[in-house]
Amino acid sequence: MAFKVSVITITPEAWPGALGVSLLESARKEGVWELETIDLRDFGHGKHRQIDDTAAGGGAGMVIKPDVAVAAVNAADAKNRPIIYLTPRGKPLTQKRVRELVKGDGLVLFCGRFEGLDERAIEIANMEEICVGDVVLMGGDIAAQLLTEATVRLLDGVMGNKQSGDNESFENGLLEHPLYTRPREFMGKEIPEVLLSGNHAAIDKWKNEQSRAVTLARRPDLLKD
Repeated sequence: MAFKVSVITITPEAWPGALGVSLLESARKEGVWELETIDLRDFGHGKHRQIDDTAAGGGAGMVIKPDVAVAAVNAADAKNRPIIYLTPRGKPLTQKRVRELVKGDGLVLFCGRFEGLDERAIEIANMEEICVGDVVLMGGDIAAQLLTEATVRLLDGVMGNKQSGDNESFENGLLEHPLYTRPREFMGKEIPEVLLSGNHAAIDKWKNEQSRAVTLARRPDLLKD
């Protein structure tokens, strides 16, 4: 059975976006994974298909209505799939969580918009709130596409070389070591001699040391973890 990704959004025309090219699109055509877009406005009220209203208690921006959101989630028929709400207030997305998600049957992704989503919809639909970075976007579509790619690329049959997904940043708690390719010398800079030595033990040691040095300089929080 294909890994199914259902996306609830007010901009279905934004999909599949970058997911519709290269290996990801080939895998979708081959049935490795499936993409479904659900237009949130199909569940809106009245002639203008209203999906939002003013925030209770005041404040700037509009809030997505709970009845609209829950109706859309029900239409996705989640079954055993987690329902994820992309929001800046969510828990940070990690490679560990991605690895957990790819073991399931798929995802239901709710793309936020406006000021946010009525809290009751989050609670009733049992949504998992995830943030893809400490930034605020206009909506959740780009964040949802990021999460989709991070997950789908790990499915069997998507990447040509499985090892490509095993030796990357975050997979072992460290950032990736520096990478090199030919030519051997470029503008006065040479490939480190150890990488050309053929000594695999020495190469592995160098990669680990470099990964730790890069992580210490850029993401010391990962070493604390």
